[in-house]
Amino acid sequence: MSAQAARSHMSIGEVLAMLQGEFPDVTISKIRFLEGEGLIEPERSPSGYRKFTHLHVEQLRYILTEQRDHYLPLRVIKDKMAEHFGRPRALTDRPDRQEVRLSRAELLEAAGLDEETLAELEDYGLLAATARRYDEEALNVARSVGALARFGLRARHLRAVKAAAERECGLVEQTIAPILKRRAPGAIGEADEAARELSALLLDLHASLVRTGVRTVLGR
Repeated sequence: MSAQAARSHMSIGEVLAMLQGEFPDVTISKIRFLEGEGLIEPERSPSGYRKFTHLHVEQLRYILTEQRDHYLPLRVIKDKMAEHFGRPRALTDRPDRQEVRLSRAELLEAAGLDEETLAELEDYGLLAATARRYDEEALNVARSVGALARFGLRARHLRAVKAAAERECGLVEQTIAPILKRRAPGAIGEADEAARELSALLLDLHASLVRTGVRTVLGR
């Protein structure tokens, strides 16, 4: 690999395309979940885009192989990665992760939306500002809707998607409720970890069901 290639950055979609041949079940939500668990640490652009390197791809390939072939839990894989790739710098030595906090104008520019579409998204409850700022998830929603608009879909067509997401959130809440009721030390952290993993698994399941349904529609 040339030095130039090693320094190049990739989007999360490009990383997904590189991995799906070997790991057909990997999804963008899975990659985001592994990032949330601290197993990979892509940089962020000022507008919130993840910037991956070839090292991140190799780390993801290592994680997915350990899960597929050895059924190892993430905490064990994380320890093995420290030996294989070198232990990451202490948290205090890391540059602060840039939080996405966009103004309305910045969100419109970053997502490529017009004011009418953003207002429609807010009217249908698909995203909302907090203290007049939009976070990373709002940006993800805006970009997704912008991409769907190419197919003639607008916010009003996505109410079923929002309803499905709310039902899945309810399922997560129901599942972690017994953990929270224990009121034991560390219960909140355990519930948070369980909720994030459940969310990623449900997203993967949802994506698989949609792909299966689409294949049926196409008669494949």
